[in-house]
Amino acid sequence: MRPVPLPPGPGQESVWDYPRPAIVQPSTRRVEVVFGGEILADTRAAWRALETSHPPTYYLPPQDVRMDRLVPLPGVGSVCEWKGPAVYFDIVAPQPAGPPRIARRAAWAYPRPTPAFAAIAGYIALYPGLMDACRVDGEPVRPQEGGFYGGWITPDVVGPFKGGPGTQGW
Repeated sequence: MRPVPLPPGPGQESVWDYPRPAIVQPSTRRVEVVFGGEILADTRAAWRALETSHPPTYYLPPQDVRMDRLVPLPGVGSVCEWKGPAVYFDIVAPQPAGPPRIARRAAWAYPRPTPAFAAIAGYIALYPGLMDACRVDGEPVRPQEGGFYGGWITPDVVGPFKGGPGTQGW
């Protein structure tokens, strides 16, 4: 059963107005990611993936990500019906004292996405719930519920959002 969408207020958008199949659109908003006490990414050249019922997922250009902190994992990690096969990364942040901090399978990319998603080839997406902080134009990001989707919830996006218990059939 489809949930009742929340009405968007001024300056907000509803995830129920996003398309299906998914699309990507460029974003010039400032996207910042902090992990292990340092800036992992900072860009104004991200792409947002938009799909009905999902908060946006931001894809960040590799030149604006500390790629030296990403450790590629072997093989294909998953396959998206819209974007194609994804590869995953652990994120490793050295610590001044003690072992490095590691976020397992915390980032992914589509090295060879489908033609509709060619713009995000090699761009990096991150699970915001595994980071110390993620911000969009200075606004803190709340992670999408569940362990599979990597949506970024900010005050300008309203749901309800897929990902939590009982939402799999949306």
